[in-house]
Amino acid sequence: MARPVFLLGCALALLACSIASADIVEHSFHVQNLTVRRLCHEQVITAVNGSLPGPTIVVREGDTLVVHVFNKSPYNLTIHWHGIFQILSGWADGPEYVTQCPILPGKSYTYRFTIIKQEGTLWWHAHVQWLRATVYGALIIRPRAGRSYPFPKPHKEFPILLGEYWNANVIDVENQGLATGSAPNISDAFTINGRPGDLYPCSHKHIHKIKVVHGKTYLLRIINAALNNELFFKIANHKMTVVAMDASYTDPYVTDVVVIAPGQTTDVLLTADQSPGSYYMAAHPYASASPTVQFDNTTTTGVVVYEGATTSASPKMPILPAFNDTPTAHKFFSNVTGLVTAPHWIPVPLHVDEHMFVTEGVNLVPCGGNATCQGLNGQRFAASMNNASFQFPTKLSMLQAFFNGVSGIYTTDFPDRPPVVFDYTNTNLSTNASLLFTSKSIKVKKLKYNSTVEIVFQNTALIAVENHPIHLHGFNFHVLAQGFGNYHPVNDRKKFNLVNPQLRNTIGMPVGGWAVIRFHANNPGVWLMHCHLDVHLSWGLATAFVVEDGPTPNSILPPPPPDLPKC
Repeated sequence: MARPVFLLGCALALLACSIASADIVEHSFHVQNLTVRRLCHEQVITAVNGSLPGPTIVVREGDTLVVHVFNKSPYNLTIHWHGIFQILSGWADGPEYVTQCPILPGKSYTYRFTIIKQEGTLWWHAHVQWLRATVYGALIIRPRAGRSYPFPKPHKEFPILLGEYWNANVIDVENQGLATGSAPNISDAFTINGRPGDLYPCSHKHIHKIKVVHGKTYLLRIINAALNNELFFKIANHKMTVVAMDASYTDPYVTDVVVIAPGQTTDVLLTADQSPGSYYMAAHPYASASPTVQFDNTTTTGVVVYEGATTSASPKMPILPAFNDTPTAHKFFSNVTGLVTAPHWIPVPLHVDEHMFVTEGVNLVPCGGNATCQGLNGQRFAASMNNASFQFPTKLSMLQAFFNGVSGIYTTDFPDRPPVVFDYTNTNLSTNASLLFTSKSIKVKKLKYNSTVEIVFQNTALIAVENHPIHLHGFNFHVLAQGFGNYHPVNDRKKFNLVNPQLRNTIGMPVGGWAVIRFHANNPGVWLMHCHLDVHLSWGLATAFVVEDGPTPNSILPPPPPDLPKC
């Protein structure tokens, strides 16, 4: 791929014009072992700057963010800036062996990128194995100076990071599951801002509290940083007004419960309009899989405390939905609409260049050799899209291969359709041996610059019916419609919202159902699309889009930074 140097100069000049008067925001991340005490035990975790969660980054739209990452941990490391478009800065996106090789122990790397036409709540996390269980933090993008939110200015803002915690080394937990071919051990607790809350043993002091003043309105920036669980979130006796999702503004939506999948963010306004007192905020799983699939059925709590409240009174507890309350989850996910008058709103593209139908679900691969596997029928669990189970390369990152024209790292034959058409959501087929098996590959889909892509995601009932939250790197997408059962290309197309659909970067798929998204491939590079349940990502529920360069200097991927980690 020949790229004259002058093209880089033009691109940088255009970028400089677009960020005039913006700031450079600089941080240093020191990633290393940290001993914490949770749930009556001491545990060594990997953490950033000695805290769980890691530091909150606050920038304005248009700012350039520079983060120096020093890997003092014993593990390979990358950082992903979840939801950032990375316009012409795909080298900074972060997924291991997709856009970069890992930062080795004892090494460092500096991420540098500009936040362009984005406002709201995003987050950052490790993108190597299961390290994001403890390596994560909030990334808050405020409007440019002189601009305001498209809703009443809150009195104060609170980040609420929902996490998942193991009384174990999470890398060992993942590796054991992969070695045995079975599902890894479930977590021991959920957390709010790193604290389990007082419903867990030895955790009375490990509870997050926020203080409010009666009559004031607050902005809660809720992030689901859990590895493997969607969550219901409520605050006792209080309503919330959703005003943004995944750093895209929404029409105000009043609710008493927020449902949030791993990777998603939801901004809500909370008015302190109840009698002065203490009120629990609580979260527990929305577990959509079949009853035979184990999950951590515990509840994490924090406390909203009114100024002047009596400290001796016990907090009031919300009634959370049942773990399997799919109607409540679907109502929340499907009723929110996009705010078309908001800054950076993008109308739905009406012309579609690429139509894809993508099945996703759990499969099997042969146990192999003389090994003994603990997956279904003595085989090894896997996961796939269109029956292609993704595995990450190990010799070179995919973006480096794309930029330098290196063959043999991936193939561009990811199928637009599943290889076999069947009754996808029929649970009677869940153990049909002719449908269960998949194979490992590194298949991607190549896209022309500026093409518009429509994807119908279809959940399958193979092994178990389950929700698979899907995250697309590098882009937002419009959620045109979603529903249950098998997608019908005529009847369900009539349900498309082409006026004000949600804009998201991660979608919580309806369990045993389908969803249709559409996005504009206007950013050259290699962009991962994957399930944000880490157990399913490690099993292979992923693919990638390779977006070719455009015709103008500001649509050509620039060269990698000189300090990009080498494989």
